[in-house]
Amino acid sequence: MTRQRRVAIAILFAALPLSVGAWIGGKASANGPVRIAIDAGADRHAISPLIYGSSFASPEAARDLKLALDRSGGNSASLYDWRTEARGAGRDWFFESLPIAADDAAQYGARFVVEAKAGGAEPIVTVPMTGWAATLAADGGKRAAFSVARYGPQAAVDRAGLPDAGNGVRPDGRPITGNDPHDAAHPVPITDTRAWIRGLVARFGPAAQGGIRYYAMDNETTRWHDIHRDVLPVGLHAREQLQRTIAYARMVKSVDPTARIMAPEAWGWGEYRYSGFDQQWGDAKGYDALPDRTSQTGGMDLLPWLLTGWRAAGFPVDVVSVHFYPQGGEFRGDGHDDVSSAMQALRNRSTRLLWDRSYRDTNWIADTVALIPRLRDWVSTYYRAGTPVAITEYDWGAAQHMNGATAQADVLGIFGREGLAMAARWMTPPTGSPAYLAMKLFRNADGRGAGFGETSVATRAPDPDTVAAFGALRASDGALTVVAINKTMADAKAVSLTLARFAAHGRVTGMRVIDGRLVPLPPSRFAGGTLDVQLPAQSITLFEMHPDDR
Repeated sequence: MTRQRRVAIAILFAALPLSVGAWIGGKASANGPVRIAIDAGADRHAISPLIYGSSFASPEAARDLKLALDRSGGNSASLYDWRTEARGAGRDWFFESLPIAADDAAQYGARFVVEAKAGGAEPIVTVPMTGWAATLAADGGKRAAFSVARYGPQAAVDRAGLPDAGNGVRPDGRPITGNDPHDAAHPVPITDTRAWIRGLVARFGPAAQGGIRYYAMDNETTRWHDIHRDVLPVGLHAREQLQRTIAYARMVKSVDPTARIMAPEAWGWGEYRYSGFDQQWGDAKGYDALPDRTSQTGGMDLLPWLLTGWRAAGFPVDVVSVHFYPQGGEFRGDGHDDVSSAMQALRNRSTRLLWDRSYRDTNWIADTVALIPRLRDWVSTYYRAGTPVAITEYDWGAAQHMNGATAQADVLGIFGREGLAMAARWMTPPTGSPAYLAMKLFRNADGRGAGFGETSVATRAPDPDTVAAFGALRASDGALTVVAINKTMADAKAVSLTLARFAAHGRVTGMRVIDGRLVPLPPSRFAGGTLDVQLPAQSITLFEMHPDDR
């Protein structure tokens, strides 16, 4: 059967009453329909549009996805040089300092702001705090931090780009130490960074007048000793991180008091708990007796301790921002994400890490993460209740597979339901990929701006590992919108949506992502406060329910 015919049949089944679809679907209704309860009058709260964000989005993708947020970040941001438009790739690419061409996807300064605004998104500009910036060669070209000519043979070199650039590791596996950090970088005082911020504000205006609203305080600072060990070989102490964040946050606000500061941009669970110095120590000697945890944070996890220090400093941080990637191999970042049956099942359930206080991570974290409520609890206890929390890097992988698409849709639904303030996926999925279409379904499903609503309402699904659902009211037309996600790999699911405190009768329209395509649903109706449908395997459906009296 062709893919087009499978899609057409799936769309037809979605409009059939359950009594008809059940005998055709076979396995879908063997145990009865999945009953999803929606109460349009309960748990109402606004969904922040800023959860629909990405990193380094092209203007075209930002407009198509209606992205509200675009972040310039990543490891190269830590050694960005605004005067020469250079970046330090660090361990990600042979510790090279590289020129940033005008047409490079990853931009960090004024060109990034221009592109983000051209796409209609609020830019997040990352402010380097390392005290170092990339130095280019005399001709403006690449420069090596671990030159083979200077430091000898290395385990790997950049044969296709700069053969003299090594990976900083000797052929026998020992890291090269004692290198000169000035080989491919130069010191940068905070006054120089202030000049950069002043230039940005002079060009774009202050935040209160449409300029740059968000500034992130560097990127994953507790990994500098790993990613940028050519200039910072010793892990950052907890007190150093606290003091740098306060100093740079105050510097930005001295230039633009209306700007909003985001920190700590922590890489994940390890940085939530331990300083860079302690991570370096723990990796080498074990985590039983960590120096900073003993002598600096008083036994506290790093992030709550930082919040306490920022509170004492007068609340210099406006948005508490972290990064999070599931740690079971769901995301690999090399273009070859695992889509085995076992990994698909893990990807289906590991989105619980974002919200479920009873779900224990099955990998090295080995704890209950419940990230969004955990962050909110930390902020309320150690900082200031109501401070926005953000996840400014995340990815569940498999962007080119429907399993990655269902995970992406689930994540966006969770962000809205749980009241997250801001989010940015790490890089925009390839245009037209299943994960890209999953994002589009929420914001611009029909290509004319219609999508998921702006006011979250109570929506209960019995087993979100197989069928997840999210409901929201849409202000523009009064529709109740429901995103229903069938995560299962092979089985269609008979679903019964019951609607409380909403109209009893009306028409149904919508869109569906299935088999890597975004397709419209044929018009149908709901009656008696119920909508009975079938969800094809590995599909994401946006139902738009319009009352008859509107």
